Amino acid sequence: MSGSNRISRRDFVKVTTGTIGGIITAAIGAPAIGYLISPALSAGAKEAWVPIGQKLEDIPLNVPTPFSFTRTQVNGWERTSTSFGGFVIRKSADPKDILILSSRCTHLGCTVNWHPEANEFICPCHDAKFSKEGVVLDGPPPKPLNQYTEFKVDNDGNLLIFVKEG
Repeated sequence: MSGSNRISRRDFVKVTTGTIGGIITAAIGAPAIGYLISPALSAGAKEAWVPIGQKLEDIPLNVPTPFSFTRTQVNGWERTSTSFGGFVIRKSADPKDILILSSRCTHLGCTVNWHPEANEFICPCHDAKFSKEGVVLDGPPPKPLNQYTEFKVDNDGNLLIFVKEG
């Protein structure tokens, strides 16, 4: 055997130390990196069934009844809270005969209010007016109030709406 094919003791220690160091670094580093980047990779829920805080039996017939709720979403390291609101109108005793309108004006997103004396929703920002069914009666809104079309009543009688974000 010639001396050129042999590895010196010093080179063997360097290679062995480097290999063991690499294994230890990978064993410790991979979980640490995974922990640090996992919030950025996880996506928050974009849609859900949300209780509006009212039992169906407590909502009077033909009276716009206000509701509101807040959803908190975590996207990576960012935590955002979004407030939602609207009005429930029970048209009859049938649990499927319900109109649920968003309280957000379709013009600039201001919150509309129900005015029973005028029998209409009025936006305080630009005096837009909407009928009890959410149809534009006057003002600058380009379309009717948005509706929550998917809703259900749970076993306890609570009204839930399906909220999609995005």
